Amino acid sequence: MAEITAEMVKLLREATNAGVLDCKKALTETNGDFDAAVEILRKKGLATAAKKANRDANEGLIGSYVHPGSKVASIVEVNCETDFVARTDEFQQLARDLAMHVTAARPLWVAREDVPADVIAKEREVYTEQMANSGKPAQVIERIVDGKLEKWFSEVCLLEQPFIKDPDINIKDLLTNRIASLGENIKVRRFSRFEIGAE
Repeated sequence: MAEITAEMVKLLREATNAGVLDCKKALTETNGDFDAAVEILRKKGLATAAKKANRDANEGLIGSYVHPGSKVASIVEVNCETDFVARTDEFQQLARDLAMHVTAARPLWVAREDVPADVIAKEREVYTEQMANSGKPAQVIERIVDGKLEKWFSEVCLLEQPFIKDPDINIKDLLTNRIASLGENIKVRRFSRFEIGAE
């Protein structure tokens, strides 16, 4: 049995735009055969999900979740291409799951592209100051700071957070899987989280 490395998964993901978990499964099924893994993903439809990413998604619905006790709740606008898909049980469950996720995981932005440049600069500055007296070379410090920044993005950006119902995948991969199964582009447009007494 061939060892499936993170690099192999990364290369397959770059080639197909399929989710990390799906790439790993495909490589495991094919004993590390890259071309056969690509074929499996194509058959599943995951590889075509990325092609749908540029299509307009102006339909959809607002998912909501109120935590028991009614002290915290979230609403999420999830868009797709047609009203037909928006009315499917799978899409409605996705919207509910995303609202529940926002309630539990407290993201601040949908994607890293939404994070203001000055906020990123401030985070980078904090991490750089933390490493200032470490005695490590500048290029090593820069790599460590980049790593800390990546971790921070995975904590504050919805699309990069591990999904609360399945931490092996992140929200972006969850959406990719739903794009593949529903056959339409799906986007999270925005969300709001409400908590009693919080600003």
